[in-house]
Amino acid sequence: MRRSLSTADLVIYGLIFMVPIAPFAIFGSVFSLSGGMVALAYCIGLVAMLFTANSYAQMARAFPIAGSVYSYAGRGIGKPVGFVSGWAMLLDYIFVPALLYLASSLAMHATIPAVPAWVWLIGFVVLNTVINYLGITLTARINRVMIVLELIVLAIFLVIGLAAVAQGKGRGFNFSAFFDSGNFSLTMVLSAVSVAALSFLGFDAISTLAEEHKGTAHQLGRSMLIALVLVGVLFVVQTWVASMLVENPERLIAEGDSEGVAFYDAAGFAGGHWLYILTAVATAIAWGFADAMVAQAATSRLLFAMARDRQLPKFLRRIDPKHDVPVAATLLVAIVSLVFGIYLTLLPNGLTVISSLVNFGALTAFAILNVAVIWYYIGKQHSRRWLVHLVFPVVGLVVLVFVLFNARSSAQIVGLAWLAIGAVLGVILRRRGIDTTIAAAE
Repeated sequence: MRRSLSTADLVIYGLIFMVPIAPFAIFGSVFSLSGGMVALAYCIGLVAMLFTANSYAQMARAFPIAGSVYSYAGRGIGKPVGFVSGWAMLLDYIFVPALLYLASSLAMHATIPAVPAWVWLIGFVVLNTVINYLGITLTARINRVMIVLELIVLAIFLVIGLAAVAQGKGRGFNFSAFFDSGNFSLTMVLSAVSVAALSFLGFDAISTLAEEHKGTAHQLGRSMLIALVLVGVLFVVQTWVASMLVENPERLIAEGDSEGVAFYDAAGFAGGHWLYILTAVATAIAWGFADAMVAQAATSRLLFAMARDRQLPKFLRRIDPKHDVPVAATLLVAIVSLVFGIYLTLLPNGLTVISSLVNFGALTAFAILNVAVIWYYIGKQHSRRWLVHLVFPVVGLVVLVFVLFNARSSAQIVGLAWLAIGAVLGVILRRRGIDTTIAAAE
């Protein structure tokens, strides 16, 4: 592949994947789980991701190829571990489209309450499935326009929100979103981090462009760190401002945000119904159209690649001859998203449930990546760079383990069961002589 991408290109790519307004959809869930300390939850999540980004950078330095967690873990530790980490990420891949569809459908339901969320969900799934089937992709130019529009919406909210607080609306300027001694509980905050971390997922997509980046592995890692810091600051600031505009924080903490409208309510409280509508529609478009379309396409291609390598049933190898897309895998992702998404619309806390589940797979894979750095550099290469090859990965690993330990029990049960299935499948594949290296989505 031609090396033509600059560090700035990679940073923009990472921002597009992470979505600067990602907290809009899950603000209420994180606020409730953290006891109102939503900004603190995002700060901890940012720290964990920064240490994980360092691990990505170190593995990219050792193996300068386009890859992801599973390729780095497989090369750093061994193929079986690479397969398990890839299987953990697969949990993320499979359910991310359903999560995006759910968040966007709840946002549209908040805008037009007369139309049930499940109807909006069906509409988003059908639209994106047709687009993916036809082989239509968003161009880089459209992606950049999308991120500019998202930043404009965010800027409007921040200006109006801060002005409203300055004029006496809400609870006034305070920093309880960062620390509230009356409500603080480490277990509670870490549980919130297990949901907030969702907003950071996507920064690792930068690593897939390693072979197209014209700079060094060091610059590749730096682009990850820059993207994370930029988006992390945006996440913290927007959730801090929104937290000051929550009219009844005690009620939100106690009852949660089953309809996923807490952020829109805060925006409406600050600037009126038009700002409520603007933030909700921006979320629906960003999550339900741009992000979900890309996620569904990426997931279907990963399933196709695994089926082609005989790791999944062969029916998933089917390619549509006219549009040259993995039609069976595309339809499977659509069906899973549709069935699971509609089920989640019927749950009182569906958004929180699926956020925790998706994050469990990704955070588990990130934890394995940190182990891979230690295993490869300290164990195999006998590196003396203790800070970046031991201390940083250990800190990242410890934070991630604590977050996973305090995740929702339902996410832990499903996640561990998924890993167990993956381990059994890995053993079966190896006994049959099938390569357990998970292929990259094409």
